[in-house]
Amino acid sequence: MFLTFGEVMARIAPEGKRRWRQSTPGRVEITWGGGEANVAASLAMFGEPVRYATALPTHDIARSLVDTLRGFGVDSSGVLWRPSGRLGLYFVEVGANQRGSTVLYDRDDSALALARGDEYDWEAILEGVNWLHVSGITPAVSENACQANLALLQRAKSQGATVSCDLNFRKKLWRWRDGVEPRELARQCMADVLQHVDLVIGNEEDAADVLDIHAADTDVTQGQINAAAYQDVARQIVARFPHVSRVAITLRESISADHNNWGASLYDAAADRLYLAPLDAAGQYRPFRIGHIVDRVGAGDSFAAGLLHALQTEQFSDPERALQFAVAASCLKHSVHGDFNYASHEEVAALVAGNATGRVQR
Repeated sequence: MFLTFGEVMARIAPEGKRRWRQSTPGRVEITWGGGEANVAASLAMFGEPVRYATALPTHDIARSLVDTLRGFGVDSSGVLWRPSGRLGLYFVEVGANQRGSTVLYDRDDSALALARGDEYDWEAILEGVNWLHVSGITPAVSENACQANLALLQRAKSQGATVSCDLNFRKKLWRWRDGVEPRELARQCMADVLQHVDLVIGNEEDAADVLDIHAADTDVTQGQINAAAYQDVARQIVARFPHVSRVAITLRESISADHNNWGASLYDAAADRLYLAPLDAAGQYRPFRIGHIVDRVGAGDSFAAGLLHALQTEQFSDPERALQFAVAASCLKHSVHGDFNYASHEEVAALVAGNATGRVQR
């Protein structure tokens, strides 16, 4: 069974691609989202047994949120219901053309931010779990969340679980220690986390932000990615954290808010080999050209879920095939509104097989 741990929030956004100043006062859309919850939802939709652990306030909005996760098939027995603390919120303004999307967090004093590690029943939460997935978002929320996340990691490893971690640097978070700027605090705390991790996942910027490890000839702000340089990035991560056996990095080239090129790399330390996906007919790296993005939020989470699922699925379990599946899953996420990736195993497998025309299925 998979387990993910983190904060799930209400996602509030103007309708369509409207701006906040066009939309308020007025109607907004409320959905659910949060990195680790997104991974849990995707894993459940792929048919994997998955439990989600978090802390939530005891009111009907939070119960509605949990009902949604249960509807996907996520085991919610790991939810800590607290009498104090609020539901975390985040506000999204979806970008278009040359205007990027923006995110505003409202997470102070949330139930998860306030919950101490000793409030969770880790023994029950970890029962039957052989794979734990966490991210760099949860420890960024508060010192309590950071300590709880680390306690869970240590206990999971002591029980023999495989651990994956998405670095997920969020510069608008990591502000809970006075006098320490976000990147420095992230580097201090994530160094402890990565001592217990087998599979590191990140985007093209995370290694630089969290670990001060930079890819050569890459300028993300200009949409310039040197995919081959991520082998050196991965080698440096493994050298610093010897428990890490694989490093996966998504590679996004942003031409505009609506048009991105999308691919990824996966480094296997045992073979000292870097895999790239997708590949063209000649076996050369050729990223997906995603020309009309519906919603890119959650794409990294859908990649993580796709990779975890594929590595546990006989058809896709070797590193090259697993990476192909993960990239295809996250490519499809760009066509889906909201944080969750409503894509089945069969749909992703069809894209891996080359069915990329978007024709009507009759």
